[in-house]
Amino acid sequence: MIDNSTVQVIQKKVQASSAEIVQFMRDICAIPSMNSQLKDVGERIAAEMRKLGFEDVRFDKMGNIMGKVGHGSRVMVYDSHIDTVGVGDPTSWQWDPFKGKIENGMLYARGACDEKGSTPGMIYGLSFARDLGLLEGWTVYYFGNMEEWCDGIAPNTFVEVDPKVKPDFVVIGEPTKMQVYRGHKGRIELKVTAKGKSAHAASNHLGDNAVYKLLPVIEGLRDLEPKLGDHPFLGHGKITLSDMKVSTASINAVPDEAIIFIDRRMTFGETKEQAIAQVQALIPEKDRGSVVVEELFYDEPSYTGFVFPVDKYFPAWAIEDSHPLVQAGQKSRALIGLPDGPSGKWDFSTNGIYWAGKAGIPSIGFGPGDERVAHAVLECVPLDDVVKATEFYAVLPGLLGDK
Repeated sequence: MIDNSTVQVIQKKVQASSAEIVQFMRDICAIPSMNSQLKDVGERIAAEMRKLGFEDVRFDKMGNIMGKVGHGSRVMVYDSHIDTVGVGDPTSWQWDPFKGKIENGMLYARGACDEKGSTPGMIYGLSFARDLGLLEGWTVYYFGNMEEWCDGIAPNTFVEVDPKVKPDFVVIGEPTKMQVYRGHKGRIELKVTAKGKSAHAASNHLGDNAVYKLLPVIEGLRDLEPKLGDHPFLGHGKITLSDMKVSTASINAVPDEAIIFIDRRMTFGETKEQAIAQVQALIPEKDRGSVVVEELFYDEPSYTGFVFPVDKYFPAWAIEDSHPLVQAGQKSRALIGLPDGPSGKWDFSTNGIYWAGKAGIPSIGFGPGDERVAHAVLECVPLDDVVKATEFYAVLPGLLGDK
């Protein structure tokens, strides 16, 4: 069990290492890891883990980086995705998105918030917990993975492929504003394909415009959201037309195929079958033979060439506020001096869709940063919180008690 004197020792160790923690944070943000290219940033993280005495530091078959501390029978995973989205239009940045800048205590850089900000604290915090004998009975993995690639696919391989370990608990480092989060909506990715008939634009009456067939569907999607499910904790369902592709012989021809892509956020009480049926119902009767709704499927290789096929359906999840993991998280916050506050939820999706949603493993989130700046040119994280989070990650395992 951890008391105030132990917390004070941890805080002194964190403070003494704060410059190293911040430099480590800046180093990993400076290494591009877009499109799930984790090798370079993974090697930098591996070097830090080896310096701090982690064991079995290695890349898995997919190309995620991992290391562990402790030798106990109970297993916990600290999950931090270390890939990022791209930078978009480079001219929209007023500073180098990788070198970043520090202003008023904030580090502005791609990946600072989503989600490299949790990595330094997780690794340093676990090393301190080990050094102070706080991991008795535990084996804890740091798992730096690819999540922007496809939610949940990395933890799925962790459990089923390499290292084939199903943890007892998981801590997800996505930004939570230093609060404890305990769930989020699920989602399904869909595409709607309309087939038409090509013809010269000058003789368009001989063709069948595939784009026009999608107009009633697009209009229906725009108006559908108020009719979706609701839940007192997870909130209201969401639906967004997120992309569109058109196939045409030329800009002087009638398109013979049109595809729209849909991001459907699902709350408790909604099923993927219902979500698909809601979109199918938007197709006019006369077009149901030529307009098809499909669930997307992911089978693209990672940078190592590893392929792990999965449906792009991600279930909603939440654990109760009274769960021992949530309560341990809240007590950890109190012990390290963070202000009281209720547990919360993410608006976006995380690897929790596999850990908790599919595998049923109790999971919480805790990390520096605010998800509202994720993927933006103003992406940033408070460096004081990057350092402070180290204390939480060090304290938590010792508060979970016996099985």
